[in-house]
Amino acid sequence: MNVEETIKTSKEIPLKPRTLIHMELVHTRINEIMTGALKPFEVSMQQFNVLRILRGQQGKPANLSTINERMVTKMSNTTRLVDKLIAKGYVHRCVCPSNRRKVEIVITDSGLEALSQMDSALEKAHDILLKNFNTEELKQLNQLLDKF
Repeated sequence: MNVEETIKTSKEIPLKPRTLIHMELVHTRINEIMTGALKPFEVSMQQFNVLRILRGQQGKPANLSTINERMVTKMSNTTRLVDKLIAKGYVHRCVCPSNRRKVEIVITDSGLEALSQMDSALEKAHDILLKNFNTEELKQLNQLLDKF
């Protein structure tokens, strides 16, 4: 993707701003593809992330702060995300028996099944997004991104 062509400028953009513009364009493309892959499931990327976090708990409940800490995109509306997943039947919320002020969230069997289907859809999205990279290039790209 040539940045200048994409943003329709004939001027050469200096390296640092060009790099950041390029990264923003890549971010947008990733979001479009990933969001599109999840659209049939009527789940946002953030909701998908919550489901993955809960699956990673391996049956153990998580509280809102644990979920928020592990989110890829930190946000203050974790409660709303969980509420939407409860409405879909993907997660269950209950009060902690040992501390009644603490709310615990677990993924349901329905949530696990849906998440498995979402994983397959996202795997295809990953293939589309990364089709021009070989394994060595992906490792190198990750090393460069780790510098952030």
